[in-house]
Amino acid sequence: MNLFSRPHTARRTPTAPPRSAQASSPHGSAPALPDPALAALTGEWIIDPAHSRIGFSVRHAMVTTVRGAFTEYKSRLYFDGRDPSRSQAEIILSTGSVDTGVEQRDAHLTGRDFLDSATYPRMRFQSTAVRLKSPDVYVMTGDLAIKDRTRPVDLELTYIGHVTDPFGYQRVGFDGTTTINRMDWGLSYNSRLAEGGAMVSETVRLQFDIAAIRMVPEGAV
Repeated sequence: MNLFSRPHTARRTPTAPPRSAQASSPHGSAPALPDPALAALTGEWIIDPAHSRIGFSVRHAMVTTVRGAFTEYKSRLYFDGRDPSRSQAEIILSTGSVDTGVEQRDAHLTGRDFLDSATYPRMRFQSTAVRLKSPDVYVMTGDLAIKDRTRPVDLELTYIGHVTDPFGYQRVGFDGTTTINRMDWGLSYNSRLAEGGAMVSETVRLQFDIAAIRMVPEGAV
């Protein structure tokens, strides 16, 4: 598939919502199998930024959690309901679009101490493998590039459901999460507290609350 290189229009043909995925063996011996109804969802999708959130949370001063999100990004998604291993995803985020609700903190995060968005304006996730963990849960392995470092991560994605909205657009929802150590990507700035702890935790939880719209090449029937 081409990435951001061809115009798309949303598919507006109604489709019935899929049935709940089949349960795996009660003894846990049989591998999870994709719900046959999800085969109808096979195709190319794009994240709807108005109804999605790509965010993060990190412990601050050992007593509270700071949450933020990246508000600007591009995406390419391909979901294969018949064979999940063929599914793919790529998300490119603007590092300068961090929003934590505090302007001074956002400036610090996008500065040289952390993301250094002036030098590294983008971060990227590119999937390398997908497997079905349970009927509604997928594990997507991929390369996460931040600054000048690329490391593998496992993103656990839960299928939420599929609907056709009042405007005729097909929508699918997934919730995903993974936890990383920011030091692995060179985000090593920190200061110590008098009690001996860190002002900013090294552990960062990444959250993907995804609503995607089905896309087709322009001119397709």
